[in-house]
Amino acid sequence: MDVDNEFDQHLLHQFSCLGTTDKDDLVKQLQKLLAGSHLNEATATFFLDMNNWNLQAAICSYFDFESPFKLPCMTLLCDSTIGEGESIPPNTKFRKSWKVQNSGTEAWPEGIYLQHTGGVQMGDWTRVAVPSLAPKDNTEIGVELTSPAEFGVFQSKWRMTTTNGSYFGDIIWVIITVSETGTLAVTQQLHQLSTSQSNDVQMC
Repeated sequence: MDVDNEFDQHLLHQFSCLGTTDKDDLVKQLQKLLAGSHLNEATATFFLDMNNWNLQAAICSYFDFESPFKLPCMTLLCDSTIGEGESIPPNTKFRKSWKVQNSGTEAWPEGIYLQHTGGVQMGDWTRVAVPSLAPKDNTEIGVELTSPAEFGVFQSKWRMTTTNGSYFGDIIWVIITVSETGTLAVTQQLHQLSTSQSNDVQMC
């Protein structure tokens, strides 16, 4: 079973290692095995109870239940980061941004967000709210990040996510080079200053 490449291939082996009949333990195990789905205790209990507290059957029921629901569609159009390709100094705030499109036939529901799902966590931001988008419309999503303290190349993985924790659309990668001579943050600051001055002139 391939569920968006997030479903562990060794899940069936894990079942054989789980030998408890305690209901609280089974709830916790189901939540752990479906961690990427952000399953709450009440929902986990529902699927276990529906399947006579059989863990494997509960997981299969969960995916059978999820599959009929059509997920939104998202295509990554481009990386629109100011200064993209430049390195950045250690422990420095910077912004990554991307232009994305609703490539489906239905509007995105409310509550969509961009979620950090793997790799290096850069700063405190792990989730960014994304507005609902009509079919074929596009928008820019930005994330405020902080570069790691060490020199080197770092990457983190981000996914568009529904309110129930289902991933959809293209994977978004943040890949940066941390260097003592990095100029990305300065480039972004100069651009911001230039933009604000331009707006001030227009207002006059």
